[in-house]
Amino acid sequence: MFKPTVGPIIGHTTTNHARIFLRGDVNKHSPVFAGIRYRRAGDAHWSKGQFVALTPLRDMSDVIALNNLAPDTTFEYQAGWFSTMSPVHTVETVQELPLQWPKGIYRFRTASSKTTATRSYIVGSCRYLRMTLGVPSAPAKGDRIFAAIHSLAEKASPPISALLMTGDQIYVDDLNIISPDREYQEILSKYRNAFSQPHIQKLMSAFPTYMILDDHEIEDNWPANESRADHYLYKNAMAAYELYQASHSPAHELLPDGQPSRELRHYWYQFAEGDIEWFVTDSRTRRNLSADDRRILDAEQEQALLKWLINSPARVKFVVTSVMFYPDRKHHGDDAWKAFPEQRLRLLETIRTHKLKNVIIVSGDVHGSLTSRLSHSEDPDFEVHTIVSSPLCNSALLPYAKASTFILDQPLVRTDAGDYQHQLTCKVVSQDNFAHLIIDTEQIRVSYHDRDGNPLQSVNIALRSTL
Repeated sequence: MFKPTVGPIIGHTTTNHARIFLRGDVNKHSPVFAGIRYRRAGDAHWSKGQFVALTPLRDMSDVIALNNLAPDTTFEYQAGWFSTMSPVHTVETVQELPLQWPKGIYRFRTASSKTTATRSYIVGSCRYLRMTLGVPSAPAKGDRIFAAIHSLAEKASPPISALLMTGDQIYVDDLNIISPDREYQEILSKYRNAFSQPHIQKLMSAFPTYMILDDHEIEDNWPANESRADHYLYKNAMAAYELYQASHSPAHELLPDGQPSRELRHYWYQFAEGDIEWFVTDSRTRRNLSADDRRILDAEQEQALLKWLINSPARVKFVVTSVMFYPDRKHHGDDAWKAFPEQRLRLLETIRTHKLKNVIIVSGDVHGSLTSRLSHSEDPDFEVHTIVSSPLCNSALLPYAKASTFILDQPLVRTDAGDYQHQLTCKVVSQDNFAHLIIDTEQIRVSYHDRDGNPLQSVNIALRSTL
């Protein structure tokens, strides 16, 4: 067996379940399979291998789910791919072959079953990796920060529950002015290169990784800049996104055999750990830009989000939106929630009128990091915080955001019932960075770190009792 050409990537993970993405390679004359075997750390014997057939239709990649795992437990696993001489082999018959597994051993940890356990997460977005003639230019620059994240994660207490990548994991449009990438194979090549760099590969093989797209997985400011000729680009970009980012997410429901369904109804999804829940929105592909019903989230998604906010018993509710919810930018803000004020107000009014507590908005996109607090002039019980983390690696062509980038001297929204007012609760980070979140019973501690892992600043967000 050979080691994966991309991956393994640990995706959605619960107390007893983990999804693992991996890619092999093409063998024109023989069937190709990928496999995983695992064991509890410290055990001598491996499980029986689980296998899947790889095809060019899925770029020789797939996801294998491990089930019936023990909670709060470290597991070791091996992953690889191989081809067979016989064209009649199936995923059942290859289990009987005398396979020699790759020497590499990976580790991951299942979620804790303790409802109120302290948990921690890494949040980041916007990882720029320039490609020139199909080859990464200065790839170590785009991969450097992942070494720092892995170093922190290996020592973190409590252990890192997941890595949230909230948009622009690749830049399909990095050379749009010179030679735009539109072909399916060109976009697949960007994913292969972005996710196979050594430090990000090591990180994602060990920690559950949740992803959602933003515009650069398609085209800058999509769909506002969409042209008639872009249907072809969109089809190719989303097909690649579904393979490399959505395939290992909770967006795919489980079949009765415990493996993820191939069907994908939408890109948004939810996941939970104890009394902490996440709703990861698709704020990019379901937009409606018509004047009579402007939406950044489609109606089905908005209703699902509002229903979850109102009915979920979670103590802390994180809403991930790849673009800024607030504060608004002075310029170029029409790509974010600023341009969809009616829908934003509906969301805020739902939170306020239902007296929902500990709702945290998580986003990226703006190439600057910050935390801020939203309050209401006539309703002292209302409070919503936002945590922004961006970029993991900036392009030299793009500026970093600063405090002066945002509208901070006036209310976010004025209504007859009062004004929604906001203020920064930390300094704006204007350099490559990532965020480390620790959530305990009393607060969320947000710590920003630079690309070498050095601490930049920390802020505590007090949590309110939900009783």
